[in-house]
Amino acid sequence: MKTIDDLLQEGVSGKRVFVRADLNVPLSGDTITDDGRIRAAVPTITKLAAAGAKVIVASHLGRPKGAPDPQFSLAPVAKRLGELLASSVRGEVAFATDTVGESARAAVAALADGDVVLLENLRFNPGETSKDDGERGAFADQLASLADLYVGDGFGAVHRKHASVYDLPARLPHAAGDLIATEVGVLKKLTEEVARPYAVVLGGAKVSDKLGVIDHLLSKADRILIGGGMAYTFLKAQGHEVGSSLLQEDQIPAVIEYLERAKAKGVEFVLPLDVVAADGFPDLKNPVATHPTVVPADAIPADLIGLDIGPESRKLFASKLADAATVFWNGPMGVFEHPDFAEGTRAVAQALIDSPAFTVVGGGDSAAAVRILGFDEHAFGHISTGGGASLEYLEGKTLPGLAALED
Repeated sequence: MKTIDDLLQEGVSGKRVFVRADLNVPLSGDTITDDGRIRAAVPTITKLAAAGAKVIVASHLGRPKGAPDPQFSLAPVAKRLGELLASSVRGEVAFATDTVGESARAAVAALADGDVVLLENLRFNPGETSKDDGERGAFADQLASLADLYVGDGFGAVHRKHASVYDLPARLPHAAGDLIATEVGVLKKLTEEVARPYAVVLGGAKVSDKLGVIDHLLSKADRILIGGGMAYTFLKAQGHEVGSSLLQEDQIPAVIEYLERAKAKGVEFVLPLDVVAADGFPDLKNPVATHPTVVPADAIPADLIGLDIGPESRKLFASKLADAATVFWNGPMGVFEHPDFAEGTRAVAQALIDSPAFTVVGGGDSAAAVRILGFDEHAFGHISTGGGASLEYLEGKTLPGLAALED
């Protein structure tokens, strides 16, 4: 896989370089609530601009229906990107109000060496996500007409067979940006060069979202810790009462099979001992007291819903991470957005920081939680920008966006 440094050696001055970034950040109105992915894109953009390239940045945001939708505009992202690049690139970051139309073509034509433009949301064009190869290819052709070179740097999108991720690299000389190179290097440490003991912490809402990675990790990990909403399906599979907690009953047979396979392989499964429960899901916009109560994980009352791992579970999880040499964490331990149910996620994050292990936070809600709860990002070995992409890589799947960057 050619890298951005290879492109720089060949020379990019005066050339139009299309950078497929992942700027899919959470918004509250026009306010960016977590700019981690924008900051992660800055080094590659800066490196290209400093070398005299005319940098065309493109990304998706959210899931619009293949047409312009103001709530998914990248305009707030352009403003924040401009602030982050203010000290390192010439001039302001321009913003094109379409993807391949009149505004995009004019903005690209106006670029001087070292300038940067951000195109509007790629998913405003139906060709970006189309399952029809012809429609997707036609959009890729239009994008290719804007540029001379392609740099793939949106790791959070490499598991998607989309025009800007999969089809466009075939139409231009291409290379991997620094972010993708870093992400792949980290994931290899979790799959090919693993220091042991190797502990995996999985949370989030649904077991079904993690079945593939659990299946693959049964031959990789030494212990797997389960929290979040998905823990209740595991507890139910062991015959415990889970009250009104989130439950995927259709996944219980698969969970039972995984528990049996893990026992046969000597892989330790660690489940919560206790949970923090309430009589309903909290109002995240009104974080007042919800009268949380701690109950045993194997006997949750029928009228309560588990919303976080409890204090004994936090101690147990921390002890299971203390001696690890490698830790991968994906998925919060509870409804961390509410202060009454954030302590489990906070405890896992702190356990990773306290551990001497190589620690990887697997993107998505876990990465957001680290920042929202006020942890220093540099205290972790690596915080991924791609939750879904990280999981699919760990499942052993071929990621279209990475395959497209291979020479």
